[in-house]
Amino acid sequence: MTKNPVICAINLKKYYPVKQGGFFKKDIILKALDGASFSIERGKTLAVVGESGCGKSTLARLVTMIEEPTSGEFNIDGVNAITSSKAQKKTLRSKVQIVFQDPYGSLNPRKKVGDILEEPLSINTDLTKSQRREKSLAIMEKVGLTPEQYNRYPHMFSGGQRQRIAVARALMLNPALVIADEPVSALDVSVQAQALNLLMDLQDEMNLAYLFISHDLSVVRLISHEIMVMYLGRVVEQGEKNTIFDKPLHPYTMALLAATPCVNVDSRQKKIRLVGELPSPLNPPSGCTFHRRCSYMTDICKHIPPEPREIANRMVSCHNVKNFI
Repeated sequence: MTKNPVICAINLKKYYPVKQGGFFKKDIILKALDGASFSIERGKTLAVVGESGCGKSTLARLVTMIEEPTSGEFNIDGVNAITSSKAQKKTLRSKVQIVFQDPYGSLNPRKKVGDILEEPLSINTDLTKSQRREKSLAIMEKVGLTPEQYNRYPHMFSGGQRQRIAVARALMLNPALVIADEPVSALDVSVQAQALNLLMDLQDEMNLAYLFISHDLSVVRLISHEIMVMYLGRVVEQGEKNTIFDKPLHPYTMALLAATPCVNVDSRQKKIRLVGELPSPLNPPSGCTFHRRCSYMTDICKHIPPEPREIANRMVSCHNVKNFI
């Protein structure tokens, strides 16, 4: 854990009851997030990676306080986000903002850019109309938009410009933590680098903490400081970026890195073949949830879930991790 984190989470879990067909059948428990612990300092980025359905977006909903965790706890700037009062939660929500994946769908097409940016200020502050406009124009300048674009509608902008608007909206309340949920995956490759450079420049300028959700490890390698790898709701490996990229220790992390294109032959990871399809989160395998797809599976993997343990300067959840050191 870091010394003065913006956010500190301990064993966060989120379970959903799912009804089965039939009146007398019991609900199935979907373990969307099954124990995540992390902390993020100001000016740092924690990247959360994994396949679809691994729990990344569930984690984002918990941190933004859209939903409450089933168990576990997390603090924002030292305040308990779960047990705090209504007034405290309103303040905490303004400290955590989110940039969504789709810049086309996350902006109201009927509102002008100026109104979109001023809306968080209208709801959360007592600023006058002129003060809100002044702050909106200042944030627009930070993200590379011009005052002439203040009165335009979202459809008049390119995808990259719309994502800049989304970033500007997230910064309007001076947040301490920004959650970036696949923020460049909907953009053209030529625009992705611009968006990532903008996020990194803003982090340096405003000392922001990022929770960066992505499935693209080449993007994660560029922007992150620490990485948390998830599989079917559980954290399988977690540590500093260079530690994990240089020598991954969990077979799932190895497979993800091996599948990432790399120009440098010396930096390419040994190919790890994933067997079979991703299991249903409604019916996960017993023991280690990854064992059916793992080339290094042993008998213990079928029956006993591995507990996270600190090995080689990172946390790993694998029974056979010592074979990879």
